[in-house]
Amino acid sequence: MANPIHKNNINAVFVLGIVCVMLLIQKSGATDFAIGGSKGWSVPDSSTHYSQWAEGNRFQIGDSIVFNYPPGQDSVLRVTQDDYNNCNTDSPSAEKYSDGHTAFQFNQSGPFYFISGNKDNCLKNEKVLVIVLADRSNRNATPPSPSPSNSTDMTPSPAPSGEASPPPTPAPETPPPPPNAASSIFMSFIGSVGAFAASSTLLLL
Repeated sequence: MANPIHKNNINAVFVLGIVCVMLLIQKSGATDFAIGGSKGWSVPDSSTHYSQWAEGNRFQIGDSIVFNYPPGQDSVLRVTQDDYNNCNTDSPSAEKYSDGHTAFQFNQSGPFYFISGNKDNCLKNEKVLVIVLADRSNRNATPPSPSPSNSTDMTPSPAPSGEASPPPTPAPETPPPPPNAASSIFMSFIGSVGAFAASSTLLLL
């Protein structure tokens, strides 16, 4: 009884270990970008420009941008391009975050627009445009296209041999043997039916 329990424990530990490794691999593939560094999300000074900072980084799907700011004094809005350009903090479609530590994860490629929830701060360039690069898996999806081209390359080679294909046509001659096999099967079937009939008559006797 002890051995099966011990094996179950080992299996459980093994499965948990695999899950942990997979989680670590996924986590290691993503990066957290803290905007503003030690200053956090605030009105930038002359030496800080958030859009230039964003242009200097490569954002991938799965990465996160982290906004640190005093809760109750500032906030983060994810807005449209028009709202970004006009610092429209009253847009009903805006996604508002005000917890003081906002980590926004990018789930798709393309532009993401963030502004301060304080319009005055936004007008002082407390806003950032982040461009998320296309998913790396799309690059992996392109290789399949050459494979069909390879298949088309394979079809031309049979085409020239198409003239020589008539000789291969004798291959259909292989079917003639099956009729013999079929006939043997048919004969064996008749024999089995005869045997069954004979046995049934014996039983009736």
